[in-house]
Amino acid sequence: MSQQLTYREALRAGLDDALSTDPRVLLMGEDVGRYGGCFAVSKGLLERYGPERIIDTPLCESGFVGVGIGAALGGLRPIVEVMTVNFSLLAMDQIVNTAATLRHMSGGQYHVPLVIRMSCGGGRQLAAQHSHSWENLYAHIPGLKVISPATHTDARHMLGQALADPDPVIIFEHLMLLNDSGAVDPEPAAPMERALVRRPGRDLSLISYGGSLPKTLDAARQLADEGIEAEVIDLRCLRPLDRGTVLESIARTHRAVIVDEGWYSGSLAAEISATIMEQGFWELDAPIRRVCSAEVPFPYAAQLEQACLPQVEAILEAARGVMESRP
Repeated sequence: MSQQLTYREALRAGLDDALSTDPRVLLMGEDVGRYGGCFAVSKGLLERYGPERIIDTPLCESGFVGVGIGAALGGLRPIVEVMTVNFSLLAMDQIVNTAATLRHMSGGQYHVPLVIRMSCGGGRQLAAQHSHSWENLYAHIPGLKVISPATHTDARHMLGQALADPDPVIIFEHLMLLNDSGAVDPEPAAPMERALVRRPGRDLSLISYGGSLPKTLDAARQLADEGIEAEVIDLRCLRPLDRGTVLESIARTHRAVIVDEGWYSGSLAAEISATIMEQGFWELDAPIRRVCSAEVPFPYAAQLEQACLPQVEAILEAARGVMESRP
């Protein structure tokens, strides 16, 4: 039986479950303990599990991510919280040159069962410093798995699936989802590597993930009022991409709009578009369209920030455009 939780509460429930069921699991990061997490996700966990398992770290991402890698090599199952994705650049050497490569460099002798959680996305007036969607940076790197829970059920269960993986997993949690309430199912929706059809359709495929999924579903509902039945694909896992589910959708609908909060140039949307062109070209009845963030640093002013981000109206415009060639 499902229960109603906010996205924040679903994330906390996932953490609580992981800590309570496996004594090897620990959580470390800036302000995760006494403060309860910058976004209150870990609130109450210090009191329940103590300072040996809920560890407040210094303001040094390269340091505590490195400690997490060492703990994983030592047999623990660390969850490292990087407060916002932009701070992860300070730990890029640890993530890219150590966590992602040790299995390969050791000839399979060593695994790094590390989970790194990062908040991401724009919409909260955090300006050019803290509004990024850099999922594509990490999805570019062999040796990592990258997931982006967009639903409350995924927010609750994907952490457990990531902890069961023997190699490093990065979880992107979109800031604009934290206060939203939704149903949480008692079991995972699917393996974390699988994309899911969130809404079936026959006329075009709307492909999205993370914080853009609610906007994409909203656009699909409005398109239905216009007689256009859009299928909505939630990618969920960005590396490895579930290309099969995407291509199966294109074979049904023959048109695609990709919604991605990353910047247009070099975006994850570009990778998905290339995949469709390479492996599903003959199924297409119209050019692929992408709805991405504007090619500027994110502004602080609320109205300018909203103008930079993918919005429902932009998705609708792109969808109507690809439907113009319909017989």
